[in-house]
Amino acid sequence: MQKGKQAPPPNPLTAALRMLARRPYSIAEMRRVLEKKYPEDAPVGEAIARLRELGYLDDRKFAEQYAYSLAQNRAFGPHRLRRELKAKHVSYQDIEQAIERVYRETPAQSLLEQALAKKLRAIRLPLTRTRFHSLCQSLLRLGFNSGDIIKAMRARPELSPVADDLEPVDLEPPEEEPDPEQSRNL
Repeated sequence: MQKGKQAPPPNPLTAALRMLARRPYSIAEMRRVLEKKYPEDAPVGEAIARLRELGYLDDRKFAEQYAYSLAQNRAFGPHRLRRELKAKHVSYQDIEQAIERVYRETPAQSLLEQALAKKLRAIRLPLTRTRFHSLCQSLLRLGFNSGDIIKAMRARPELSPVADDLEPVDLEPPEEEPDPEQSRNL
């Protein structure tokens, strides 16, 4: 055996308890890890059932704690929280309940204001259009609604000249002027 490498624990329940001592897991996440570690003949299903029975694995509780942590510590918006919880294989129903509960305690608008204030400390004012768009994109990546972002930007006096100056994006290519030389040759 190599140095630093330990043999896997003798049963999936022991391994799961060790893993849960380090960080929380969703049920599906734990099942995948245990099935990868242990051959099919190991009682992975029994270990999962026992952990659920003991209350160590609970997707609803996991979703609420994980969502609350991401919202408070990283100022994630509702869209980003959904993506993160979905990546942890949490059910849609548990995700929606967790998000509703998190934003009942701390409204998404106040988290958006915190994220915007933090981002504004890192950039120089006045903003150019490019920086303004970059700032909006970074807030979108955090998971906030675009309409709420624009409202928050327009509410800030130092950003309002750039925010109010936004023109609708023209997606149509400009019409070309007919060349007088070509029209005479026809």
